[in-house]
Amino acid sequence: MDDEAYMGRALALAERGRRTVSPNPLVGCVIVADATIVGEGHHARAGQPHAEVVALRAAGARAAGATAYVTLEPCDHRGRTGPCTEALLAAGVARVVAAIRDPFPAAAGGAEHLRTAGVTVDLGVCGDAARRQNEVFLTAVATGRPFVVVKAAVSLDGRTAAADGSSRWLTGAAARERAHALRAEADAVVVGSGTVLADDPALTCRLPDYDGPQPLRVVLDRRGRVGPSARVRDAAAPTLVHRGDLDTLLPALWSRDVRSVLVEGGPHAAGAFLRAGLCDKLVVHVAPVLLGERGLPLVAGDWPATLAAAPRLRLDAAEPLGDDTVLTLYPRAAA
Repeated sequence: MDDEAYMGRALALAERGRRTVSPNPLVGCVIVADATIVGEGHHARAGQPHAEVVALRAAGARAAGATAYVTLEPCDHRGRTGPCTEALLAAGVARVVAAIRDPFPAAAGGAEHLRTAGVTVDLGVCGDAARRQNEVFLTAVATGRPFVVVKAAVSLDGRTAAADGSSRWLTGAAARERAHALRAEADAVVVGSGTVLADDPALTCRLPDYDGPQPLRVVLDRRGRVGPSARVRDAAAPTLVHRGDLDTLLPALWSRDVRSVLVEGGPHAAGAFLRAGLCDKLVVHVAPVLLGERGLPLVAGDWPATLAAAPRLRLDAAEPLGDDTVLTLYPRAAA
């Protein structure tokens, strides 16, 4: 039996919930009997059946004596749905393979419960892939705040706009579509008031095939500069105008079940999150254009004056996208 192949299928199923499952984790499940997949499922939305339950229903009586491959340790608590451990035991599953443990204290303990009941449990298959897939959920549970992605589009010399303030369109159509995909995956999109005054963005996801919820639009506006006619004030999506600092913003978003935040602009907003150590991931779209020293920088504010003191990031991926390049980076301290 190829555990990694079956777990790979479970991970692919989990991806189907990426734009709808928050604040819950992405989870996929595959039921295998006699080297044949007899049931599949994924968690689609909070409050709906978990992946194991969906897969068990598909498998029916064939689940007895089978192996269940799950991308996250089966939950062992009753929330809006019942414990997945009990569903697996009731179906007669003989073995459970889980990629990673569930870090959420209320749901943890599923592996031990199953083992006590006589089920063979193996943990860690495709663990790195599962942790990457669920980086939002895992970080949110570990830190008690939303996972923060800072996104920017820059010129080859690191400028987000020309000297006259113009920035449309710095990157090409493919990169702009990728930016909308990032919005589709975020619970909230954050910009500073300067970006609203300069560009009057809608901050909605406008992918042709997108039918999920629109992210919460958040405007950092300590001076009350954003007026009622701004596009972010329309009815296309919910909006929060925040007059406080980042220390009060993230708890406020957490209380709204926001588990992922996309910071889109501008230099002051990006700089504030990065300086505060509140950036979990940096996505930079680099355009092959030069704007010179008078263009607006990627980050503004008070930064170290020496190279030795400057914060360094870890490059995770560099992907060509049309004429542009997408860089994905993580803080050096991140696991």
